[in-house]
Amino acid sequence: MNEERLGERLQAARMRAGLTQQALCQKANLSYSTLTKIERGAIKSPSIFTIQSIASALNVGLDQLMGATAGATKTPKLRSKSGVSFVYFDINGCLVRFFHGAFTHLSQKTGASPDVIEMVFWHYNDLVCRGEMDMATFNHKLAAELHTEPLDWLQYYIEAVEPIPVMHDLVRWAAERYRIGLLTNIMPGFIDALQAKGLIPALAYDSIVDSSKVKAIKPETKIYTIAEEQAHCPADEILLVDDSRVNLMAAEKHGWHVLWFDDYRPDESAKRVRTSLEPAS
Repeated sequence: MNEERLGERLQAARMRAGLTQQALCQKANLSYSTLTKIERGAIKSPSIFTIQSIASALNVGLDQLMGATAGATKTPKLRSKSGVSFVYFDINGCLVRFFHGAFTHLSQKTGASPDVIEMVFWHYNDLVCRGEMDMATFNHKLAAELHTEPLDWLQYYIEAVEPIPVMHDLVRWAAERYRIGLLTNIMPGFIDALQAKGLIPALAYDSIVDSSKVKAIKPETKIYTIAEEQAHCPADEILLVDDSRVNLMAAEKHGWHVLWFDDYRPDESAKRVRTSLEPAS
């Protein structure tokens, strides 16, 4: 990636959108120093997720921001027999095995029972995933209610989650044929952390809908509306792969195709998704 050319394209797109650097930072949930460094070409190989966040905030395609060569080798995108042209994948429970092990690790450190830790966690989880509470505040409240020293939940999370290889293979397979994205309820900064550790596929996603950035969580209507806008296609061309039936039911009400992922039967689930994405002849 040519950092200087990326910076030039980013700056031009920002100016076309009529946004100041501060305004773009706010829309993309990005620090001012990071944005200015990218525009100057000072950051070597910025995260694809950071670039995607900027592209989404500017309402431009990822390829447009990265340059025409970024998409030059892509094969033409297909449409499945059921009419799907865009696939959204959930992260927790689909691309990585859920983080319940973190409750056990934290229990061993604090002496609190895993049930108590989990109860405190879920009390605040939606607020954090919706971007209404920052990680520093969450960490402080979690530590205070467990009567322990300051802690970093992200560290426990990253150490506990495990990638689901068959799903990573499926996402890469789908990316060669369809436009794809991530649609996830997740805490601030966790997608970048997962990518940095190689726990989710590092691909040029066409859309990344991070709940903490768009200020909405599944199954709320707002997040599906945003995801649909970022997919740039009709609702009946979108497929959501998720491990929550509640989230899938909400997507179905929007006119999306849906498929449930069963973490206990990942091979069967991945095969079912791949079969559903058989291209139209």
